[in-house]
Amino acid sequence: MQHSVITESGDQVAAVVGSGTESDTVVVHVQLRPRRGAARRCLAALAELAGAHPEVSFTLTGLSKDDRVVRVTVGVELGPRAAVARFSPQAQAAYAFVSSVFTTLYDHMPVYTVEPGEAERAAAADLMARLAAGPATEAAVPAPRQPAAVETIPA
Repeated sequence: MQHSVITESGDQVAAVVGSGTESDTVVVHVQLRPRRGAARRCLAALAELAGAHPEVSFTLTGLSKDDRVVRVTVGVELGPRAAVARFSPQAQAAYAFVSSVFTTLYDHMPVYTVEPGEAERAAAADLMARLAAGPATEAAVPAPRQPAAVETIPA
């Protein structure tokens, strides 16, 4: 069961996932919007930030693009609803991570966002599966070009 949380400005920023019990988990979605040429740098910076916050549970929940930007949506788990209300250590760590996303990755235009749609979730799942599979086989990646013996390098 998922419910959306609407802010005073009308933005939908969190989803509550669970069965309607006190153990419902609150997830906040943050979208990064790097320019198309900076998408890899954005993902690398996000991975580095994740390494600095190993106690925080988050996942890539959406991926899409347009002519100018790539939209990378990250779902950050704040923890059980009751614990979030009490500002638990898990919630504090998640809030610190989200704060770091906004301050460290500000060049990639982070914003709170709604839960991604089906197509964005599928694209994110595909990317995660490709990353989990590891690098491409050596046969698929051409070797670096070696200069021929007759080539000279101008001085």
